[in-house]
Amino acid sequence: MADSDTPPPENPGPQRGDKGNSQPVLLYVILGVVLVVVMSTYLQSLNQGKELSYSEFVAGLEGDQPEFDKSNVHELTIGLYEITFQNQPAPKETLPFGSKSDSEEETKTDETAKASNEPLKKYTIPIMGLPEPDIEALTALLKEKQIDLSGSVRPPDWVQLVFPLTMLALIVVLFIAMFRRFGAGAAMSFGRSRGRLMSDDDVKVTFDDVAGIDEAVDELREVVEFLRTPAKYQALGGRIPRGVLLVGPPGTGKTLLAKAVAGEAGVPFFSLSGSDFVEMFVGVGAARVRDMFAQAAAKAPAIIFIDELDALGKVRGSGLPGGQDEREQTLNALLVEMDGFSSDQSVIVMGATNRPETLDPALMRPGRFDRHVLVDRPSYTGREAILKVHAAKIKMGDDVHLGRIAKLTPGFVGADLANLVNEAALLAARQDKKAVAMSDFEEGIERVVAGLEKPTRIIDEEEKRRVAYHECGHALVACSLPNTDPVHKISIIPRGFGALGYMLQRPDDDRHLVTQTELEHRICTLLGGIAAEEIVFQETSTGAQNDLERATDIARRMVTEFGMSPKMGRVNLRETNSSPFLGTATPRAGGDTHSEATRRDVDLEIKRIVDECMETAADVLTRRREVLEHITRDLIEIEVMNADQLEAILAEYKTGPQLKPGTFVGKPSASDDSPADSTDAASEAEPGATGSA
Repeated sequence: MADSDTPPPENPGPQRGDKGNSQPVLLYVILGVVLVVVMSTYLQSLNQGKELSYSEFVAGLEGDQPEFDKSNVHELTIGLYEITFQNQPAPKETLPFGSKSDSEEETKTDETAKASNEPLKKYTIPIMGLPEPDIEALTALLKEKQIDLSGSVRPPDWVQLVFPLTMLALIVVLFIAMFRRFGAGAAMSFGRSRGRLMSDDDVKVTFDDVAGIDEAVDELREVVEFLRTPAKYQALGGRIPRGVLLVGPPGTGKTLLAKAVAGEAGVPFFSLSGSDFVEMFVGVGAARVRDMFAQAAAKAPAIIFIDELDALGKVRGSGLPGGQDEREQTLNALLVEMDGFSSDQSVIVMGATNRPETLDPALMRPGRFDRHVLVDRPSYTGREAILKVHAAKIKMGDDVHLGRIAKLTPGFVGADLANLVNEAALLAARQDKKAVAMSDFEEGIERVVAGLEKPTRIIDEEEKRRVAYHECGHALVACSLPNTDPVHKISIIPRGFGALGYMLQRPDDDRHLVTQTELEHRICTLLGGIAAEEIVFQETSTGAQNDLERATDIARRMVTEFGMSPKMGRVNLRETNSSPFLGTATPRAGGDTHSEATRRDVDLEIKRIVDECMETAADVLTRRREVLEHITRDLIEIEVMNADQLEAILAEYKTGPQLKPGTFVGKPSASDDSPADSTDAASEAEPGATGSA
């Protein structure tokens, strides 16, 4: 750390060198050229008069025409490119006393008075390219006719070339300055690759810094090992994969894996994005692909990493019919370079994408991308390992249990966990703590899942009471039915975008399959809030909008995707294509594929499932109305209720046997004393908060 007595530098600003200082000079030069051109054009337009040919002017002088008499020719000037004169003398300036004779002064005054009665006329005679002898003859003729030359005679030819040569030199200087400003050859470098060669100093990441995705690390470690000791694999007849494609949801660590490969490989590593090949000029993308592989081949063995490969490798034929798709030409160049007649076997291509379903099949085949590595969401052990990596960078308290945090964060990816650790550290620093406590991590989880807490938002007492019943309805239904995730917290403090309260559920472990009963009880939990409002207030509110949306979506997927409708049968009626990693849906090609009758039956089945789940939730809350009142009263008083407080209230008012996930027997009922052993549900999507908007 620098000593506090050290004086500050004289120039604390960034040192940009001469290149940065030349920018304003270049700007001033450009403005000066523009100003000179504009002013010269303007002055020329002011002096422009009636245009005569040179022959007409000479004939008029020799023929003693009145228009060219000495009394009508004044201010005659022979310039570089033209002769100008006017029919009246210029306004005379006041002269010192005695500078001219009285008779001469009177003569000039009479001529001026005579000319003032006539309108001013200006004449222009172009003489560009006129030989010098003709100019001399014209001068002699003017002297013969006693016509004064008020301007200078045209200078020699070399003097006439000074101005155009100066302008040409100035333009050349401008172009040189522009080339130096933007780099040598920048104007002609559209076809050059934008790939960056990573050095050992640029990348400090190794496989030891990557946690939670051990399977993917093992796959890539083999590629690095082949580059280091190829003889080990070639002795058995094996060959190195031509390409490795990393696929997975956003934030799982695909780019981090590529950085680790760059840090471990010990060979030249070129890194660029798929969008770096996309350009508005035709043929530029293909040229950049060829240049990229040429650079890599010159330094072979080498690795080329293309991030966001879907920007370049989308399936061909998706453009407008009959049109020229520049992206397809770029993709064709990539296909040829990866596995064509002239492909280099010593260049490995790594790609990363979260939309593999959009990639062209020719790009995905063996021989190009031989190995597809799935970088999926981490499991419980993976999340704990990732938390250890990020938690090592902060100061934690003794009460922090990373295993418990990993259990509370199912569905979180590496980026989410890194953000969680950072949020916990920021919360602890805001409260001036010496170390990050477990409560900071729990608050960070709630901020990530439910949004920022807004305790300053003022809520009417009646609204607060309605929100409390709504959230307690969710919680009581979740605690009364099997196959539901444990309730982690209930709150009536506003959070996030418009949520006035929330009920947070977190599963105990990772699950990969969901049964029909689990989905039905999940819908019941979502509808528990609106059912509580109907029972207590005999009307509903707009706070259930998100609950209804999510419940309807689950019911629709049960009917159209999972074959869980007895009436529709075990068929898939989905009309959209969904991305496996992004969760987005797009209409399927071919338009409508189902009849109106089928769509009507689907809608009726969705309504039936939702109505039955609504009846189940209402039945649970009606039977346990007393428990609902006690939970709501306590929640209004304390505003935030954790799992231990909720379990204490349920145990005090005899809520029935505890429901332990994983021991479901028979079809559960909604009564108080139903045998409640069930399998815990883990949705394909991340379990989150059920809130009141």
